[in-house]
Amino acid sequence: QVQVVESGGSLVQAGGSLRLSCAASGSMFSINTMGWYRQATGKQREFVASITTVLSTHYADSVKGRFTISRDNAKNTMSLQMNSLKPEDTAVYFCYADGVVHTTSRYLEVWGQGTRVTVSS
Repeated sequence: QVQVVESGGSLVQAGGSLRLSCAASGSMFSINTMGWYRQATGKQREFVASITTVLSTHYADSVKGRFTISRDNAKNTMSLQMNSLKPEDTAVYFCYADGVVHTTSRYLEVWGQGTRVTVSS
């Protein structure tokens, strides 16, 4: 079975930097897009950034110029470099991956359990 695991969340002061990592594991699954969503307390989960197998990237307007997403296709890992962090970036960050299950040729989207980022002012 496929699973993704996030790491790197911590407490950081405003203006600081943090790097989140995500690792996908499992067999019989071809990953297409990997990315990040975040959810602040009392708010809806929102898109942060994504990256495809051909390294096409997309960013939410709120993080453009501050966050950078990258990916290592060979290792099925992904990272999110977060710079110039703001208190409004405080949230639980969720890694996700989507792709096709080999045995069924069906689309599947998997999510990690989340890693908490807290930005203090």
